[in-house]
Amino acid sequence: QVQLVESGGGLVQAGDSLTLSCTRSGLAFNMGWFRQAPGKKREFVASITQGGSRTHIADSVKGRFTISIDYAKNTVYLQMDTLKPEDTAVYYCAATSRILWTAMNEGQADYWGQGTQVTVSS
Repeated sequence: QVQLVESGGGLVQAGDSLTLSCTRSGLAFNMGWFRQAPGKKREFVASITQGGSRTHIADSVKGRFTISIDYAKNTVYLQMDTLKPEDTAVYYCAATSRILWTAMNEGQADYWGQGTQVTVSS
């Protein structure tokens, strides 16, 4: 059974940076981040292959967010720079037992973290 534990959310000001962490126990191949803003559907943010060789970033955050993995720690990071108020959302870590070479979509995620709140004030 795979478990995902997230950390790193919080309240920041526009322009600030924040790093989210997600530590996985159990075996999974691809991992990623999704987010859900109030009143909106959950959307893809970023995903990465197990070895870190391939990453996918949503257009809405490209150039500002970076996903990386520490294989030894089974931990995936989401580095968020130049945060904007529209980045405010609950961020969820996800993992899949599928081997994907494309961006992970919500339907492909087999496991989810509990979510961590990110609030960006203007």
